[in-house]
Formats: sequence, C-alpha cells, structure tokens
Amino acid sequence: MNKLNILFLERGQLWSHGLPDGLRDLGHKVRMSGPVSSSSLSNLLPSFKPDLLINVGWGPDQTEQNQKRMRAFATKYKIPLIYWSTEDPNFTKTFTLPLLKRMKPDFTFTISAKTAVKFRKQGFPAAYLDFAYHPNIHKRIPPDLKYTADIAVVANAYPDVLRKYPKLYRRKSIDILIRPLLQSGKKIDFYGKNWSRMRPFIGQNIPKKHIKGPIPYKHANKVYSSAKIILGLQNYTDMVTQRTYEVVGSGGFLLTCNTPATRRLLKAGRDAAISSSPKETLKLVRYYLENDFEREKVRFAGQKNIRKHHYTNRARSMLSTLRKQGII
Repeated sequence: MNKLNILFLERGQLWSHGLPDGLRDLGHKVRMSGPVSSSSLSNLLPSFKPDLLINVGWGPDQTEQNQKRMRAFATKYKIPLIYWSTEDPNFTKTFTLPLLKRMKPDFTFTISAKTAVKFRKQGFPAAYLDFAYHPNIHKRIPPDLKYTADIAVVANAYPDVLRKYPKLYRRKSIDILIRPLLQSGKKIDFYGKNWSRMRPFIGQNIPKKHIKGPIPYKHANKVYSSAKIILGLQNYTDMVTQRTYEVVGSGGFLLTCNTPATRRLLKAGRDAAISSSPKETLKLVRYYLENDFEREKVRFAGQKNIRKHHYTNRARSMLSTLRKQGII
C-alpha cells in the first residue's frame, strides 16, 4: 500500500486524535492544518504536498467562506477533498447539506447509515463511517482521587438543542438515566458545559458542587477510570455516541439506554449495563454499586470486546472505500 500524506483541515483538539491516529497506525503521514485561511493553505499545500485533504464535523473553521475556500484549494492543487459528517441526521438539513453544496467534497462519509443513502440519492458520493475510539487517548489508567465518584456523566448538556428538538432521543435518555437517580438522592458528578441550565429537563437543580464544568478531551479517561459508573446518554435509537466507544474503550463501566444500536454494539450484563426505564436504572445502579466484582467483570469484558471498533480499523475502511471509488 502506498503511504499517503494526509492533511486534516482542522484546528481543534477533538479531531486531531482518533481517526488521524488510526491513519498514522497504518503508516501514513498525517498533519493538522491549524486555522484554515488562504495564507495557511498557500503555505501548507506546496510544502507538505498532501495526497488527501480531510475535513470533519462542525468546528470553528466551518464558515461559508472557508467551505468554499477548501474546495478552491483542493481544485487548484488537484487533491481529493473528503468530508466526514458527524452531525447527522439531526442537523443534515440545516448544516450538512448546505455544506456539501458549497464544499463539493469528492466523497463524504457520515456516521448515519440512513443519511449516507439520502446523500447518494441526491448525487453526493457517500458511505457510512461510524465513530470509534483510539487507545492513544482512551485507555485505562490508575484511578485519580480528584475524579473518584460513584456515578459520573461526561457530556455537554445542550439545553438549547433539547428545547429546539423535543423529539430528539437524548431527552428520553436523560429521563431514563439521570432524572431517576437525582430524584432518589444519588450524587452524580457532571463534566461538560451548561449542566446548570438543565432544571427544565431534569426537574431540579443539580447541586453546584457536583457541576464540575468542561474537562479537556484528553483527560476524560481520568473520569472513566476513576468513577464507578459512567452514565452514557444516547442521541438516537439507531446510532451510538462517540463517548459510548470511548468510555468502554477506556475500561470504564458504562450504564446506557436500551436501544437497537446499543444492543448491536454491547451485550447487556456482559459489556455494559443497559437500562430500559427509570426503575431499571435505579435497580442496576444499586446492584453494581454493591457488587464490585460484577462491576469489574463487566467493564473488563466491555473493554476487551470493543477492541474491533478501533480507529485503525475505521481508517482502513475509509481508505479502502476511497480506493474502490478511484479517488486515491
């Protein structure tokens, strides 16, 4: 296999790991562009000589001007431009489709299999590529006293999204996992943005001492390795969140919702605890907090069984698809 120079048009912390690490594992040379601008691309493209340009998600560089700029530079230097869409299907109409029309990527990957079909019907070459995890970042480490807790959540709260999209499954996920535990008096540590604004969705204020605020992406595994139970919210019934892979890949004990997608990925009671109702959540939390051996057995098995969902395999799948399409 020819080794490629791959440039991610990306400045953030989140997408500088994961898929780029998987591509590096396969022997390719990968760089991040930093902030996207005409001057930065004019310097980077002739010096690094990328064989492939990849843009991901919805970051600070996703302005209309930059989307057109990426297309213009890709065309000028005759480099395939790939987009990995991570906001489908909820934001497909308002964000992804306008982006595709402006950026005109040579190929699009999306975390939603159903959306990939819709893209192809609309004339955009596309395929399904799900999230995963990479052990460079998400690995088991010794527990840290600072992050020790019975129960923790690592997620942004998204109150504005929940208000705007009341049918989004995340609202039901909160009702199943978080609301009953708080109502029963259980203490939960919350890492992420805007949890102080969640009274309308959980029925009460979260005690200030349990609102820990955002945690750097690279440090999230400190929580996964230190808290006894990690609550894993889900956004959809037919897809799992990236954190689902990351918690289990880090050897954390995950309690999440019973959906078709979680059942495909994880076996209840073997790889994770899976709840269908508020009552079952309370029962599972009580059981696993009282049974350390069972909790350890589940988290160990989960980490072992999630290994095939490694970003190296996702990177291999992505490149294989692009070769079959004649793009690289």
